[in-house]
Amino acid sequence: MNTLRTLVQWHAEEHLKRNDPFGWCEKVYHDAQGDELQVPWASLEPNPHLVRWFREAGWDGKEKKALVVGCGLGDDAEFLSRKGFETTAFDVSPTAIRWAQSRFPKSLVQYERIDLFETPESWEGRFDLVVEAYTLQSFQPPFRSQAAVPLAAFLAPQGLLWVITRGRNPNEETSGPPWPLTRGELESLRRTGLRSVASEDFIEPGEDGAVLRYLGLYRK
Repeated sequence: MNTLRTLVQWHAEEHLKRNDPFGWCEKVYHDAQGDELQVPWASLEPNPHLVRWFREAGWDGKEKKALVVGCGLGDDAEFLSRKGFETTAFDVSPTAIRWAQSRFPKSLVQYERIDLFETPESWEGRFDLVVEAYTLQSFQPPFRSQAAVPLAAFLAPQGLLWVITRGRNPNEETSGPPWPLTRGELESLRRTGLRSVASEDFIEPGEDGAVLRYLGLYRK
């Protein structure tokens, strides 16, 4: 494991000890001081699997609303905006939000500093598409089941939730962040009333070796 990810894990452990399970995210962005190379998950491009999915599905965002969960530096949100969606994006880190806004000063995206568990009631049932890329894996297991509730609540009738996460086998030990999900944990989203309409399991190269990914598409 590289030194940067080791440091991120140390920050996460320290914040968890202080009963601040998500504060480490802001710590990473703040300490980066504008250097994206110090944010291990910042690629400065939209998620390639999201881009592929749009290319294959031929989705049109005209007159539709999209929400990006844990938007980071804004690349997925800007991609959806370019596809025609009226896009809202949020992150728990205020530094990440300011950074995204500075990267895209003419953006049409509405960026918000919000905790997933404290989102406004006006967002319920509002969005035709919700994109969650690598955010659930930043939560420890007890918070994942809680996160499923607002993710489903954001969706308008017939809305779609697109999720991608690092995966693991049920008997595989792990430490994080990230904390990879089992396929069963991801499928627990269906307990919120969502219907699984597509799924993919695949392996891709990572900086620490081969990485298992789970991708799921769910409809309300």
